[in-house]
Amino acid sequence: MTSRPALDDLHAIVPAGGSGTRLWPLSRQARPKFLLDLLGDGRTLLQQTWDRLEDLVGPDRIHVVTGIAHTSGVREQLPDLSHLVVEPSPRDSMPAIAVAAAIIAETDPDAIIGSFAADHVIDDHAAFADAVAQAVVAARTGLLVTIGITPASPSTAFGYIEGGDPLEVDGAPAALTVRRFVEKPDLPTAQEYVASGAFSWNAGMFVVRASVLLDHLARLQPTLHDGVREIARSWRTAQQDLVLARIWPTLTKIAIDHAIAEPVSLEGGMAVVPGRFGWDDIGDFAALADVGAASSPGTIFVDADGLVISGDDTTVAVVGLHDVVIARTADALLVTTREHSQRVKEVSAALQELGRADLQ
Repeated sequence: MTSRPALDDLHAIVPAGGSGTRLWPLSRQARPKFLLDLLGDGRTLLQQTWDRLEDLVGPDRIHVVTGIAHTSGVREQLPDLSHLVVEPSPRDSMPAIAVAAAIIAETDPDAIIGSFAADHVIDDHAAFADAVAQAVVAARTGLLVTIGITPASPSTAFGYIEGGDPLEVDGAPAALTVRRFVEKPDLPTAQEYVASGAFSWNAGMFVVRASVLLDHLARLQPTLHDGVREIARSWRTAQQDLVLARIWPTLTKIAIDHAIAEPVSLEGGMAVVPGRFGWDDIGDFAALADVGAASSPGTIFVDADGLVISGDDTTVAVVGLHDVVIARTADALLVTTREHSQRVKEVSAALQELGRADLQ
């Protein structure tokens, strides 16, 4: 067994945002899914992300970017967190990752940064660590690297990455060039992708030298680049909050995939390391059941099955219904089926129309 490459230059960035509307009423705007213990094992998704990354880089090189509404929850759950960036408003993933990268680059321009979402479930930490290590080695060559997920099924819920030729870099034996990113496909196309063996799911994990990321931004998103650079220059000074409040609303609202990953892949500047570990972003209640979430203790099924989560300890009995999904909190009740799990997000839209911000 070969030793893992040293990761002394790696900083982990954790964008912690979103509201998880497909997991309503458990997930709310003020208490989104990454702050919840959805698997019932005593650690929230954010804390599980911290655990994985702390093993790789230690607590001093983990940087979390979150919104104002989630700041107290993040600080409460991560007492050893040293680096927190609080976004004045949501601007999507590229500004969140870029501002952290720019702050890191102010003191360590040669640092490698890795972006890992706060709400993913990964079942094999050793395989995850191996994929990250290979991605870091590939990133040291100047490439933008993504960790793709070896598909478990022809899913239509994820985008895909088409791998090309082996990268042939010592220390990154699984790394491939990237041919292209593709959007979420229909089922026949997804089946073709999986059958070919050339495609990975796009899990939104990116590893790159901080200076390379910023150089790409300077070319492709100059306004965003200049803005995060200005914020970074003011960081840890008396002007930090004023500059952040002034610049942040001017930053382009865009995902990292569209801002740099897709265009850089078409230029031949990307690599992918296939991640051979179980992964899920728990996008809805069906996915939550698939990763092993159990119904609340005391749930009664009579000629029935499904997932029942009762946040207020109410005993729930289900009779004669199959693939049911029931989620209860102190102020709301959801009843649906696995088949319709994706439509739960429509509840938030309906609540907004009713003016029920208290339930969103």
